[in-house]
Amino acid sequence: MALLFRTHLRLAYTSIKEHRTRSFLTCLGIAIGIASIILILSLTGSISRLVSSEIEGIGPDLIVVRPSTTKDSLTSAIEELTSANSFERSNLTITDTNVIAGIEQITAVAPISLSVTTVSDEDNTVASANVLGTTPDFFKIENLAFRYGVALSDKNKENSIVIGHMLSLYLFKTSNPVGRTLTFRGQRFIVVGVLEETTESINFNNIDYNNTLIMDINVLNNLIGSLQVQQINAKAASTSELPAIAEQIKTSLIAEHAGDTNFTVAYGDSITHPAGALLGIVSGALALVAGVSLVVGGIGVMNIMLVSVSERTHEIGIRKAVGASSRNILMQFMFESMILSIFGGFLGIVLGYAFAFILSGFTPFEPYLSWRILLVVFVTTIIVGIIFGIYPAIKAASKSSIESLKHYR
Repeated sequence: MALLFRTHLRLAYTSIKEHRTRSFLTCLGIAIGIASIILILSLTGSISRLVSSEIEGIGPDLIVVRPSTTKDSLTSAIEELTSANSFERSNLTITDTNVIAGIEQITAVAPISLSVTTVSDEDNTVASANVLGTTPDFFKIENLAFRYGVALSDKNKENSIVIGHMLSLYLFKTSNPVGRTLTFRGQRFIVVGVLEETTESINFNNIDYNNTLIMDINVLNNLIGSLQVQQINAKAASTSELPAIAEQIKTSLIAEHAGDTNFTVAYGDSITHPAGALLGIVSGALALVAGVSLVVGGIGVMNIMLVSVSERTHEIGIRKAVGASSRNILMQFMFESMILSIFGGFLGIVLGYAFAFILSGFTPFEPYLSWRILLVVFVTTIIVGIIFGIYPAIKAASKSSIESLKHYR
């Protein structure tokens, strides 16, 4: 059996070597499909790692309340990421925050209300600054690092703000504007803290902290009016009772909303950023395209194998005449098909990760290396080699030895 295996392998290698250019182009078709799969799996793995690290960073005791939607996940994800008014239909209110805070097992509650408005100091103006209305508890829940100053507190929240690193540079032309004032909606506020620059591209709050101004939500509501609460974050006292606490929050809010259940209460792994859902859907669509590309590459393998069978008909006749069985002929051509596919797979791995590293230079997604990805690629190439090599191999094995001996190129 081992001798037969080596013989099939040697014959397949000899045939591929004799037609180097043709074999390389065939492998390239497989490689493009495999490279696409590598790139997609690497991107998906990188996104999953970012989301997982974000959830690990916020701790296992977080409960998030968001407005729900009756639309499908793709539509709602796209709207949330692309529409400036994606939360105007939110049914959450500041009163809901007080209801949640009244639950005994809750230690901190922070509403999130995002707005875009104009802010200015004496010399500079930012026309479209992100303004986050929340409570001092927000800084107890979020692990935000400060470059300068302190967080909002119950003592200073009435006339104080915290700003992001980039907004500080845009507005004050300095990274340390603590103690300086800015004007927002005709009222002056003192900068008490500046956040450390963040590099995370995804966070479950959907907030760009580098370019955001943070202030007390009640003050913001007095300035703007009709404030929409997009999300409420709550910190539980016990992680072991998290499901029960989440259910109690849901029950309390249903009572507050007179029976309406148009909100969601999430905790643990169910807390994901909307971009994660959208990118997951996009990755699925790209995987489908990669699958089509792989099928095209597989058809290329089958086409070349059929050409090889036609060219080697006389050889098939000689081999059968000296005692080779149809099974031997079938295995010979199956080996050749799988070797072409495996070579294409290795080339695809190199191309895929090369593109992933290039892409990481322009995006925050670092290449995700995993033995599972390599296993998927290996199994995929074997399956492609078998599926698209079986027909040419059967066609070669079914040839009559006498008719094959009559055939000349």
